[in-house]
Amino acid sequence: MSLKQLPRRVTVLSGGVGGARFLQGVLRLRERSGSATEVTVVANTGDDIWIHGLKVCPDLDTVMYTLGDGIDPERGWGRTGETWHAKEELAAYGVEPTWFGLGDRDIATHLVRTQMLDAGYPLSAVTEALCRRWLSPVLGDGLRLLPMTDDRTETHIVITDPDGGERRAVHFQEYWIRHRAEVPAHEVVVIGLPDAKPAPGVLEALLETDLVLLPPSNPVVSIAPILDVPGIRDAVRTTSAPVVGVSGIVGGDHVRGMARQLLGVRGVEVSAAGVGLHYGARKADGVLDGWLVDTVDADALDPLHSAGIAAAAVPLMMTDHDATADMVQAALELVLP
Repeated sequence: MSLKQLPRRVTVLSGGVGGARFLQGVLRLRERSGSATEVTVVANTGDDIWIHGLKVCPDLDTVMYTLGDGIDPERGWGRTGETWHAKEELAAYGVEPTWFGLGDRDIATHLVRTQMLDAGYPLSAVTEALCRRWLSPVLGDGLRLLPMTDDRTETHIVITDPDGGERRAVHFQEYWIRHRAEVPAHEVVVIGLPDAKPAPGVLEALLETDLVLLPPSNPVVSIAPILDVPGIRDAVRTTSAPVVGVSGIVGGDHVRGMARQLLGVRGVEVSAAGVGLHYGARKADGVLDGWLVDTVDADALDPLHSAGIAAAAVPLMMTDHDATADMVQAALELVLP
């Protein structure tokens, strides 16, 4: 494989843990090649939730903490060196929800965010302010983190209630954290999405970039909400930059999370080919020019090629930053001349 430098501008659509780890590979490749690439991250906010009067943005915070060297490396989310005294005290008072815990250090981020939102600042401005602490000292001005929208959007999952057996809609965080995605799911609905607008800078980042990357984030609850903000999918389809994605399905199952369960809800085959074909080729009104699958899924290449998507099989386990950088390098080789 001939080595290629990252182009001058790269835009990444990102969920939480998987997207953040992929971004570490993007930045490692930038470091290895000595390029001055400007990286813009458009992060999912469909997972956002209000807890104890505080606005919590799990995917924005996971990306911010990870790239700012503040993430808990064992969990992959939350602050390093975290304690849980406030959570324990709230539980002692019987305050619900007890299944969602805010760490003592993490609470500071949510307090600042909520105070700024209450003062009238949009989420994009709040995120920029928070990133001055986390990203600027570590990465300088070479990375921007943008929410997909400043408008309130919330992903809800229609489940079969394990207690009463009735169907009801719960916030995604309750489905994932409280129920561990182990209850039957029937529908995914992102409330507020049809009326949302892209946050400032999002469309420009997509239309004026040299490369768009879709990391191995959950296709249903991480990437789909971003693409479904009115105007964003059209920008991805019409940008002059190539668009390449990385499969989070390896060997017929997700590597982490609950993609298998939720792909089934959307009627998408749980396979590397199935997800790539679900995104579709740009030449056929989809969003992809290229799609990387793991070496164990090499049989996915023929159907992807037949659908008009350039594809390659390479190792996709993000075991460390250098292995992830190699994945990003493979993406460059796939779609850049």
